Amino acid sequence: MSEYLRSGIFLAPFHNLDENPTLALERDLELLQHLDRLNYHEAWIGEHHSGGFEIIGAPELFIAAAAERTRHIRLGTGVLSLPYHNPFILADRMVQLDHMTRGRAMFGVGPGALVHDALKIGIKAADQRRMMNESLDVIVRLLRGETVTEKTGWYDLQDARLQLPCYTQPVMEMAVAASRSPAGALAAGRHGLGMLSIGGTSPEAIKHHSNNWNLYEDQARGNGHSPDRRKWRMVTLFHIAETREQARRNVQHGIHAFRDYFNDVATFPIVPPDVEDPYTFFVETGAGCIGTPDDAIAYIERLLEGSGGFGTILELAHNWADWAETKRHYELMARYVHPHFQRSREWRRDSYAFARDHHAEFVGQASAAVQAEIARQEARKRGTP
Repeated sequence: MSEYLRSGIFLAPFHNLDENPTLALERDLELLQHLDRLNYHEAWIGEHHSGGFEIIGAPELFIAAAAERTRHIRLGTGVLSLPYHNPFILADRMVQLDHMTRGRAMFGVGPGALVHDALKIGIKAADQRRMMNESLDVIVRLLRGETVTEKTGWYDLQDARLQLPCYTQPVMEMAVAASRSPAGALAAGRHGLGMLSIGGTSPEAIKHHSNNWNLYEDQARGNGHSPDRRKWRMVTLFHIAETREQARRNVQHGIHAFRDYFNDVATFPIVPPDVEDPYTFFVETGAGCIGTPDDAIAYIERLLEGSGGFGTILELAHNWADWAETKRHYELMARYVHPHFQRSREWRRDSYAFARDHHAEFVGQASAAVQAEIARQEARKRGTP
């Protein structure tokens, strides 16, 4: 594997309706602490306001708390729904977060995933992508230090200029969500930002994401930016255990509730409504990976080959398994899957192989040195030089 693949999660989050929401949020924070210890590179936190399952409404607030509990992991908004916020106020909040986290914050944006969120504040679904583009254009200018005067049907900026520059220079990292619509890929390419590919990783979905990346490249080059696949993040689904049988047992804890939420509430289903067994669907269609570390490695290799390559693999955090087995899943990923794509084992293996292949020679040299020292000591006892 020639390219270094970074690791992370995409935390909506998904919490079943029978759970205590206060404790569910606390567990999300504990999850990020767990991932920080396991050397995960990043976590992206979602914004949702209705539906009852994805219960983080202010990812910046969550990130501020998580940053105090972690040391290394980078924390991104995944994503802030731009039509829901005044762009000047939102940019100002994110710059503050960039300073508070000493540069660990990332600014992920999108149009908003849940139609009922938008309708509750009087925004039509047909307007969301236009509004995202209007806001993003302004935010990028503000983060560069420009003064913006611009009026649209939903905001009115008069000599708007941020009071602080980003802590991260020249600006904090940004990414745009791209799913079925080409809007995200085009917006990311226009500004040379990163792209978050959401919406499944079945073979058919990977073709769609690859088409979006092609749009991204064309748009980036047309606007004077150099496309960089290291800025492309792919969101997918995993649960692994020591055996395939154990992984299958583990996911029975929550995979059906996850399936039901996407069928009942979310914008599009992940598992078709007529599918009785979501486990079998994920395994047979390749829409997700439920198995062992070796299965996860093979699955990621398929995604890399099918897409042409990307920079970060993001696991959609889903709570299919109970808390203990969920933590074990992440540990197995960190210990046995990530190193395969991060070149962290090859030098050790080369060093071990060299020592093994010359073992007899080195043992002989060590024995000869010991015998020589013994002989010198005996000579000293005899008083001979």
